[in-house]
Amino acid sequence: MDGAVVAVVVAVFLLLVLKSGMRVVNQVERGVVFRLGRALPGARQPGITFLVPFADRMRKVNVQVVTMPVPTQEGITKDNVSVKVDAVVYFRVVDPVRAAIEVQDYMFAVGQVAQSSLRSIIGKSDLDDLLSDRERLHEGLALMIDSPAAGWGVHIDRVEIKDVQLPESLKRSMSRQAEAERERRARVITADGEFQAAQQLANASRIMSDTPEAMQLRLLQTVVEVAAEKNSTLVMPFPVELLRYFDKAAQQFGGGSDGNSGAAAPQAAPAPQAAPEVAPAPAAPELTAPEAKQLPEPRPQEDSGRP
Repeated sequence: MDGAVVAVVVAVFLLLVLKSGMRVVNQVERGVVFRLGRALPGARQPGITFLVPFADRMRKVNVQVVTMPVPTQEGITKDNVSVKVDAVVYFRVVDPVRAAIEVQDYMFAVGQVAQSSLRSIIGKSDLDDLLSDRERLHEGLALMIDSPAAGWGVHIDRVEIKDVQLPESLKRSMSRQAEAERERRARVITADGEFQAAQQLANASRIMSDTPEAMQLRLLQTVVEVAAEKNSTLVMPFPVELLRYFDKAAQQFGGGSDGNSGAAAPQAAPAPQAAPEVAPAPAAPELTAPEAKQLPEPRPQEDSGRP
């Protein structure tokens, strides 16, 4: 009886020991085992694994792709423009043992490296590169973050810049610049269209000048188009050739009248009549000095204020 009780107690103790040493590793994790403080080579794969009780300690490391947003970083670009940029980093653990040993907290470490690398990229790039050439910046940013992260057993899959915040004054300036550029393109396109239309009209005029019947057909087509609007008034275009005929006739008539007037002998103009001779005024008598003194002095005329 005593032997049976002892056997039962031993069996229960063994079951408890086995249970305490049994661990389950999920599919998205890898287990790093520390035996008496030393990391064992290799990581435990998903499934049930057994540890030495009171000697082994296991740390689970997630090997899924981690999406980490990078906080907004403010910096000055290479062309002296103040911007705010935020990004996102995609990475995963490829070596669980190194991720558990080489760095204390690989999540925090990757985040800090991403922030510093993003500020460095902002200072080395122009504003146009941040807005248009982002693929090259993504590659450079991923390379800068992956350099230290490779020693931690972490692989950077991708880094993307999400948004670039610009000052309001710069946004207004860029909008005015874009509007001016669109207006310039519109004017160039309009001028090009007028140039092509003028060339086609010139070609058409040369063809119609060679074949007068084409002008008559075009005239009849215009009349048909005007009459198709159901108007009570029919507009008939006046031929330009008829106007030219009247112009030539007027020039010939004017030239003939000038010739007839030139053939007539000019009439002699009447001789001007001689002006009547005016008799000279009698000269005033000369006065001697005593007589001049006896003459009264002329009195100045007073202005009566009347006109």
